[in-house]
Amino acid sequence: MNNLPRLRHSLTLRLALVFAFLAFVSLTSLGVALYHDLERELIRRDDAALITRIDQLRTFLNDSNTLELIRTKPALFQNMLGNREALLSIGAPGQAPLLVVNPGNLQMPALTPMAIDHPLNLSDVQHLPDVNGVPFSAVAATIDSGDQGTLHVLTGRLMTERTAVLARYRFNVYLFASVAAILLALCGYVLVQRGLLPVRRVARHAQGIGVGNLGERLDSHGAPLELLPMIEAFNAMLDRLGKGFVQLGQVSTDMAHELRTPINNLLGETQVALQQNRSIEAYQQLLASNVEELERLARMLDNMLFLARTDPASALRQRQELDAFDEMERMADYFEGLAADAGIAINAHGSGVIWAEPMLLRRALANLCANAIKYGAPDSALSISATPTADGIRLQVRNHGQTIPAEHLPRLFERFYRVDESRERSAQSNGLGLSIVATIMQLHNGRYSVTSAEGVTCFELVFPARRAGE
Repeated sequence: MNNLPRLRHSLTLRLALVFAFLAFVSLTSLGVALYHDLERELIRRDDAALITRIDQLRTFLNDSNTLELIRTKPALFQNMLGNREALLSIGAPGQAPLLVVNPGNLQMPALTPMAIDHPLNLSDVQHLPDVNGVPFSAVAATIDSGDQGTLHVLTGRLMTERTAVLARYRFNVYLFASVAAILLALCGYVLVQRGLLPVRRVARHAQGIGVGNLGERLDSHGAPLELLPMIEAFNAMLDRLGKGFVQLGQVSTDMAHELRTPINNLLGETQVALQQNRSIEAYQQLLASNVEELERLARMLDNMLFLARTDPASALRQRQELDAFDEMERMADYFEGLAADAGIAINAHGSGVIWAEPMLLRRALANLCANAIKYGAPDSALSISATPTADGIRLQVRNHGQTIPAEHLPRLFERFYRVDESRERSAQSNGLGLSIVATIMQLHNGRYSVTSAEGVTCFELVFPARRAGE
């Protein structure tokens, strides 16, 4: 069951259905509101007709010939009611009715007549229980017939016509809302399809970007505003991927180039040693030489993997405010023994705050200090300092030794670049130390530089100050 493909729903279809549902609900709600308004108006009109009928009977039955007319011409009153759904009863209190007009054989309701002097209004109309689902309304009143005394008049009506009108209106409301919803769903589907054309164009463009054209970027010209954040994010991702591919490609190229020499050395020396029997001392020398080459390879691989794996986003997220004096003292304490062996004294001083990732900062300073001790002159001083600036802090590692020619200075931070080619096979040097320093400074959006004159070489790192929101 878990291997079954999940159903995918079209965004266009879902938007069209939602649009149709909202349209149906909106139109139906409007129709229901108008329906109730129409229902109230029809009820008011029917109630007003019953009140008018009572008022007419009050005027008509006040004539002296009323009783005679009722007895001789009952059809007149039946015709006055107008349909078979009307009801009329006229009679003296406590006596049998003088006239009953009930063509529909409706059950006569028992209502209390309104007083003679009571002006009838719509609230006097009684809405009785439905008859077979059809509303029934009635009103009763007392009428002064002159010489004949008072009469009780009851008139009512079964609202079949009103019910039919409302039923047709209800049906039309739902029919119109359904048809309109279907039409709007179709229109919405077409509009959404057309509205998503820029998305499909972006998708086709993105599909065509691969390793061979990783430098290509999605075109945001003419794209809807809603797509601009996605296009910008995608292009930023391509920038990161492009830098990653370049970085990995450079690492692979450099690794293939730099590993060739130590591997050939190991292979050649081992093959020569195996061609004839040698003494134990010779094999020991061979193994010591091989160990030196292997240590160099191990350090080289470690540094190259560091360069390949370093994540800028992670480095920026882990930055801290570090006390510059403590960091300078830390470096001096760490290299005190190594510097003493080389006859070099370390002077550390500084103040201010360094906004940096601690481990990367210490690795950069350690590489510079190790490099300065390695090439520093015996019985000289190594200075490590930190000086606050207007936009950050400046770190300097200064040593005394052989002056580096000016033509080499711009390339010192390149991978595997060495001023002294004779040191190429040194187990203590792999040409990546300063390249790692450059990478660390780039991750911190900082600057790095080197100067060398009159036997003094100074490496300088500038870390920017912490900005608001960081």
